[in-house]
Amino acid sequence: MSGFFGNIMNSAMGALGGQLGDKLGGSFGDMLKGEGLNMLISQAKNAGLEDKIRSWIGSGENLPITADELRNLLTDQQVQMLVSKTGLPASAVLPALAQLLPSAVDSHTQDAAPDHTA
Repeated sequence: MSGFFGNIMNSAMGALGGQLGDKLGGSFGDMLKGEGLNMLISQAKNAGLEDKIRSWIGSGENLPITADELRNLLTDQQVQMLVSKTGLPASAVLPALAQLLPSAVDSHTQDAAPDHTA
């Protein structure tokens, strides 16, 4: 998205991302503890997104994910949990989460090897 409208949308998404991060608090960290990361990798395999998720683990470049890809990755229950926690509609949560999730996984897996297996 470019031009004046694109700049406004990008600013709004930045603000939304901050609100989403504040509202979810430690939810990313909680989700990635224990079997959470393995579950995310397993879901990524089923959605054909395993390479993207694995790029977020440990150091190195984080491949981006789109809101549509994220919707294919997450279960309906997971999306509903995010909607409930934030009070925002899925149409707002998923784009913001698509921007936040790669760095959240990266920061919670800094000591993990990039080839972490499920």
